[in-house]
Amino acid sequence: MEDQQSFFNFLRMPPEMFNELLNRVGPRCHKIDTRYRKALESGLKLAVTIWHLASGDKYPTLQYDFRVARNTISMFIPEVCQAIVEEYKDEVTPCPTTPDGWRTVADEFQRKGNVPHACGALDGKHVAIRCPANTRSLYQNYKGFFSVVLLALVDANYKFLWLDIGGYGSMSDSQIYNASEMKECLEDGTIEFPRSRFHA
Repeated sequence: MEDQQSFFNFLRMPPEMFNELLNRVGPRCHKIDTRYRKALESGLKLAVTIWHLASGDKYPTLQYDFRVARNTISMFIPEVCQAIVEEYKDEVTPCPTTPDGWRTVADEFQRKGNVPHACGALDGKHVAIRCPANTRSLYQNYKGFFSVVLLALVDANYKFLWLDIGGYGSMSDSQIYNASEMKECLEDGTIEFPRSRFHA
């Protein structure tokens, strides 16, 4: 709190946002002390996780930055990430399921970009990985490196509406979409696109 700019530079968020995140996610990450050792504080685990996500620092570097053993870090970072997803998923990535919801998205595309009848922008992003053993051709993409694909649908304000993460690097966006939950929901009517305004 004494140097908020340094706090922001370090964790890429102001102290107020960190505290709000801690209040919501902290209880999901809390462990109880045992006779053998004291549990790490939720705030420390959250700070290590956010710094890892913001900087990309590897566990051995984090171990010296935060004075926490790398094997411990490797255990709690996935847990904290999952806790963040579980806490925020319904309010951060709400995919419309009604015609009126999709019309709102389409109207925003029309207003902001003069693009009519757009219910979202869909694209994939290759995320570089180390090649898992015995899977060379599955994860090697057309750019020549190993990756998993993040396929996302966003609205006119770049807000995520739907995500598919983990497609093989060798797969195209259309292959991932064709095997996705999104396509299945569109076909079975779970997600109701509005009828065309020009429909007779």
